[in-house]
Amino acid sequence: MNDLLLTLGIESWKPALSTLLLPPLPLLLLILVGALMLRRRALGWLPLLAGLGGLWALSTPAAGQWLTIQLTDPPAPLSARQLQALRDAPHTAIVVLGAGRQPHAPEYDGPVLKPLAAERLRYGLWLARRTGLPLAFSGGLGHGAEPGPSEADAAALAAREAGQPLRWAEGRSRDTGENARYTLEMLRPAGIERIVLVTQGFHMRRALGAFERAAAREGRVIELVPAPTGARPSGKLRPGDFVPGPEGLRQSWLALHEWLGRLAGA
Repeated sequence: MNDLLLTLGIESWKPALSTLLLPPLPLLLLILVGALMLRRRALGWLPLLAGLGGLWALSTPAAGQWLTIQLTDPPAPLSARQLQALRDAPHTAIVVLGAGRQPHAPEYDGPVLKPLAAERLRYGLWLARRTGLPLAFSGGLGHGAEPGPSEADAAALAAREAGQPLRWAEGRSRDTGENARYTLEMLRPAGIERIVLVTQGFHMRRALGAFERAAAREGRVIELVPAPTGARPSGKLRPGDFVPGPEGLRQSWLALHEWLGRLAGA
């Protein structure tokens, strides 16, 4: 589907399509249809209750955890043994994938990374200090993003301020597929053969697939080491996890967004 959007020249529509397909908008539209139908027929209760029930369910942390586990299959974090094996490994680089930037942060007089991207960069910097490996960041301006400095520019500034400058910064990519494509192009002259890939656990499977496809198109063999960050769902539920709230809806949205992205090949 991603290739189809590119062929049609409407890849900039991706944010709008995501909004139409992902909660809460479809459920709100279902509620609206049900409410309008109630004026003329009792069957209006069906879409109304379906929309309300779906919105309640997807807004609970229980649903968010279940969808994350079932749809994204987040991998386990790097172990101490894996970290030890990566120390000063040859032809190896740490690659942090972007997740968006805030174009206006007046307190910093410029753009800053969004929370998910900042979490990824923080872990990438920690890995670089622990392993001595060079660090790369990939992130440009997403589809429909406001013009301005790229996400990679904001990441490079944050890395310098943390005392751990980036070795490479890729600022052209607009999605995960382009992250992979442009990053491999950028790292080719350095002879990189192994990539320690940093992103959230829920995004890792899609990211690994994108890098595998990009490497195959170039006829290269790249070893990919997943280095997920962020909390991994435990699967253990408490009574409060069945109460709807913004965090539950956010978890459900992220899981469904990743599932949709994998289906679309983005």
